[in-house]
Amino acid sequence: MAEQEKLRIDKYLWAIRLFKTRTLATEACKAGRVKMNGQNIKASVVVKPGDVYQVSKGIEKKVIEVVELLYTRVESKIAVTKYRDITPVEETHAYKSMFHAPVLTRDRGAGRPTKRDRREIDDLTDNLFDEEKKETDQ
Repeated sequence: MAEQEKLRIDKYLWAIRLFKTRTLATEACKAGRVKMNGQNIKASVVVKPGDVYQVSKGIEKKVIEVVELLYTRVESKIAVTKYRDITPVEETHAYKSMFHAPVLTRDRGAGRPTKRDRREIDDLTDNLFDEEKKETDQ
């Protein structure tokens, strides 16, 4: 089988399973969520091994380096070997507090919180987020 010479970025992102469909990968490129060297790129950009791309999906941001070209969609175990995730550690932990924030619960039947209860809840959550921010800043 003769290897194809050119591979588009939208097809590559779909093949390595960063996007569920090729259409979503193309739309991400058009919307400016796929960048190379800080510049927005078109879906038709040709991928080469060694290229570094910044990909944004929602609040998740990844920086990937192309290790090997992949022309068809394969299982995820193989797909992850075709690129290297070089996302800085600071960025991967920046959103952790949003997902792992403590959940305050009230007893069933306790009714709506009073104004005083609300202030205590706000003070408690502000203190928790301030402590988490101090930990991440260090």
